[in-house]
Amino acid sequence: MIIIITILALIALCISKLRRHPVDKLPGPPTLPFVGNLLTFVGTPEEMFEKFNTFARDFWPLYRTWQLNTPVIHPLLPEHVEKVLASSKNTQKSRDYRFVESWLGTGLFTSNGAKWQERRKLLAPTFHLKVLEQFVPTISDNAAVLAQKLQLLLCQSPNEPIDVVPLVTLCALDIICETAMGRSIRAQHKDSKNTEYVSSIHRIMDLIVYRAMRPWLHPHWIFRVSPTGREFAKCLRTLHRFTRNVIDEKRLEREQGELEIKVVPSVPTSNGYEDLERISVRNRLVFLDLLLKLNEWDCKLSDQEICEEVDTFMFGGHDTTSNSISWALFYLGCNLKIQEEVFNEIEGSDLSNENLNSFKLLDRVIKETLRLRPPAYMIFRLLEQPLQLDDVVYPSGTKVNIHIYDVQQNPAVFPNPEKFEPDRFLPENMEGRHPFAYIPFSGGPRNCVGTFLALWPMQCI
Repeated sequence: MIIIITILALIALCISKLRRHPVDKLPGPPTLPFVGNLLTFVGTPEEMFEKFNTFARDFWPLYRTWQLNTPVIHPLLPEHVEKVLASSKNTQKSRDYRFVESWLGTGLFTSNGAKWQERRKLLAPTFHLKVLEQFVPTISDNAAVLAQKLQLLLCQSPNEPIDVVPLVTLCALDIICETAMGRSIRAQHKDSKNTEYVSSIHRIMDLIVYRAMRPWLHPHWIFRVSPTGREFAKCLRTLHRFTRNVIDEKRLEREQGELEIKVVPSVPTSNGYEDLERISVRNRLVFLDLLLKLNEWDCKLSDQEICEEVDTFMFGGHDTTSNSISWALFYLGCNLKIQEEVFNEIEGSDLSNENLNSFKLLDRVIKETLRLRPPAYMIFRLLEQPLQLDDVVYPSGTKVNIHIYDVQQNPAVFPNPEKFEPDRFLPENMEGRHPFAYIPFSGGPRNCVGTFLALWPMQCI
């Protein structure tokens, strides 16, 4: 046994010497033969958060890790991040996103190459500002329900702290279901008949993270027979069944003429943005309606592809939005002077599109919240073309991890970066700031297409 271990160690040493990859010039945590740093990243999300923060401090501004035999670079400077995200040649996402493919398929969020370009071009009009503005009343109505629940809890126990996270999460789920599918699931109400869907969409997010943090569950054939995998499959069946049923109901409504379309071009036109804007605003169409409308043009989408995009909308909307809102409330609760100033700014105002755009302090509070607690801690790319950072060229096949949180904690850009300071986003304080120093919704060609839809619930609530 000792001889076998010695031989394997020598082989690993030889491989590491022959490898001589450009990333080996970078600092980074110690690696192990064969597995690299894979075991370093086993643990809870909280433990991973602390490890990455430590690496960012210890190996600033650029470090490397190895994921089995895949080299990984971790750029932290905005200049380096821009070269990755702004590139039209390196838009491919890494295999880290495979854990959500069972749920989302290969839609806008997970696809690459020509399919992603086609899907992005097809769906971009549905996220146009004028299309999204119609959702403000829906957001406002659900925010009012949340406010009533908080007021009731405060009256019942005026001296007790309130855990807003589960309440905000249900509110965000109501909002995203109505805007994505046109269905009120009444998640905030005790009489909701969709409790299975609500619990499944919450649970599946936990299971995805749990799997990602445990390398032995990465192979699909192992995961699907594990207890975690079986629970994941059960949640998945519930989510897909709900989405398919809503699609069938919407299509039936259209066939029966219950959903009147007043402005319908016979074929897609060069001003597709304007056409979709006119259709949606006059008819209050939700995201699913617009997908079905596109399907009636030459842009054919199968039911499976429509399901992918609706599920992607749900995935990208409810969890990240609820987390951001909860953190904003937390920071306002910890900064009572700013809280009072925000209250004075919005007091007595209707939640119209015009008023939302006029709340300058509220806007700065939201931006600072997203700087301190971005919706996604990290995003991943796989280089399709060589990438030069400073004087080193990293070949294709190198993985790039963009740490949004750490990029936005750069003390050279944001002095005293851990402090909640909304005035960082006053116009005079933003002059000269690198555009990729603040990227809560990513940047470049693959930035978040639904940024406005993510921001408006935060403003309303």
